Amino acid sequence: MSGLTSTSSQCIPKSSDLQCDPIIRKYGEKKQGLTSYTLTLEEQKKNDYPIKGSPGCKGYIYTECDQQRTDSSPLFGLDCEMCLTAKGNEVTRVSLVDAQGQCLLNELVKPESTILNYRTRFSGITKKMLLPVKTRLSDIQTRIKKILPHDAVLVGHSLNADLQALEMIHPSVIDTSLLFARNEGRRFKLKFLAKAVLGKEIQCEQKLGHDPAEDARAALELAQFFIEQGPAKVAELNLEMLLTTEKLAEVSQKKAVLQPQGCRVQKQLNEPPHLSKPCFLDCLQVTGQKPLLLGRQEMDSSGLCQSNLSTSNKQILQRALEDVPLSTFSIIQFSLGPEYIASHLLAGLYEKVRSKLTDMLTIYAGPFEESFCLKSVKKEFGRCGPIQSLTVVTETYQPYVCIQYEVLEAAQLAVESLNGAEVAGSCIKVQRPITAAMLDCDVWIKELELDIENEGVIYVAGLKESLTETDLQEEFSQLKDLETLFLPKDLQSGKHRNCCFLKFQKSQSALDALEVINGGTVKGGKLRSRNALASGHLWRWIWQVNHSNGKQGGNILHEKMEQLSDSEQDLRKKVKKLDHHIKKLYRSLQNNTLCIVLFPGVNSMHGSQSGLGLMGIKDDGGRSAC
Repeated sequence: MSGLTSTSSQCIPKSSDLQCDPIIRKYGEKKQGLTSYTLTLEEQKKNDYPIKGSPGCKGYIYTECDQQRTDSSPLFGLDCEMCLTAKGNEVTRVSLVDAQGQCLLNELVKPESTILNYRTRFSGITKKMLLPVKTRLSDIQTRIKKILPHDAVLVGHSLNADLQALEMIHPSVIDTSLLFARNEGRRFKLKFLAKAVLGKEIQCEQKLGHDPAEDARAALELAQFFIEQGPAKVAELNLEMLLTTEKLAEVSQKKAVLQPQGCRVQKQLNEPPHLSKPCFLDCLQVTGQKPLLLGRQEMDSSGLCQSNLSTSNKQILQRALEDVPLSTFSIIQFSLGPEYIASHLLAGLYEKVRSKLTDMLTIYAGPFEESFCLKSVKKEFGRCGPIQSLTVVTETYQPYVCIQYEVLEAAQLAVESLNGAEVAGSCIKVQRPITAAMLDCDVWIKELELDIENEGVIYVAGLKESLTETDLQEEFSQLKDLETLFLPKDLQSGKHRNCCFLKFQKSQSALDALEVINGGTVKGGKLRSRNALASGHLWRWIWQVNHSNGKQGGNILHEKMEQLSDSEQDLRKKVKKLDHHIKKLYRSLQNNTLCIVLFPGVNSMHGSQSGLGLMGIKDDGGRSAC
């Protein structure tokens, strides 16, 4: 076997650099036998290999290769191709090769479940190929079990996926994606390693799909090369540098092809090539994580990745279901179309958000006696936080008071601490408006409390007007792990709003501070405190909502909900359909996948609307946030 060692001398790392190479750090410089490179039980668990006795491997077939391994144990290369079925990824082709590269098994397999996508571009499998096939997974399991000697060592690239698909457990494996170690948990692709180490071209674009026998043989030869040559020789290949050079060359070549000649000349005149800043997608490309972009024609892919210029969300979804599981980084663009971003629709939605927020900031307290003191009511409720407006409701048998706060924490604190309390000589009830929008208010409050941005942050009300920020810093400095004090101030008068936010380094320290602060006093002011609900940017947005365009929150409170117009009903249907596409794509993702959903903002002559971002990690076993 001959690797690509004909690189220039500057690509060969110095001996001092070798010590930093992840391969040397993992294995040392000395040559070792093959048993030194087989995965330990802990490594198999960490990398999702099927383990004997594991609850998730119930029904899996054990190869019964229990004989003690030695450095003379035989190596076998294994690779599978899968299609997407109703059950998930199922094996449709299996190849097994021996240490001499002879193919011992190369079989098509018919899945038990209905095939949803053949993934022909990658698997090479077509419907026509599988029509006459009678072989089932159980047949393949029996044959593999019969072929392998009791001290066999299986070799593959990300072999865990193959064994999971085969529903088989084998105790001794070498995984070439882990063997050729990289920093930060990244992995080289088999195609790159075959070319850089063995000088072989595999998975050629001219071929229809991958050849599992070719891939199994390549993985086997890579393991043999590593064992025969030793870690030091492999590290000297400087694979990271080779990959970076290759990717930069690909990026430059694609950009040169896609960029108009005039633009290319202009760029050369204005900016030297070595000074041009790579974009985020360039960086992904260079690190070997080829991004996948699927979207509409106006989506600029910069020539970096596969791009599906589709005309409908349904087409995008179909392509995404096939390609996203095979990509390390994907950008999928669904769209409602330009007709649904009209300013009047956005304005309508914006007003509905304002209305719901106003209801969350508003409470009703009462009943009071006819001759109650409004000033004492305002004073008592003002201890919960800054009041935007306070009005008496006289349409009821006994008077009530409508109070609108400026911050969510104040309204929630009033509901929690003053409901059932005696205020102005009356035992009162405190509640939010009873509207359809408020039926799930408790759910929203709980979600805000659990928001990661509010972790370790508490709200403190009841501050005397005479207190300065220096006074508060001095007063609260004794609290453990206090990181920041934020004192909201009125932008016009410069005075603080009788409340502040405290951020702690640890959540437990914030909980401890709540116990100390609640019921305490600072220079005569009785303090009330609770967990924060609104992060900094939301607090500023609330202030803007209450003050922009001269509209006060009290005016919004009594606005009636108009019947949905035809355009709004159509928009609701479109959004529901879009939501269905996103959910279907999300369900197809593997666990531990980071998902980010972005709803872009809009800048127009009618005003700017902020965008929205949602982020979560897919986890079917628990609560997911995307």
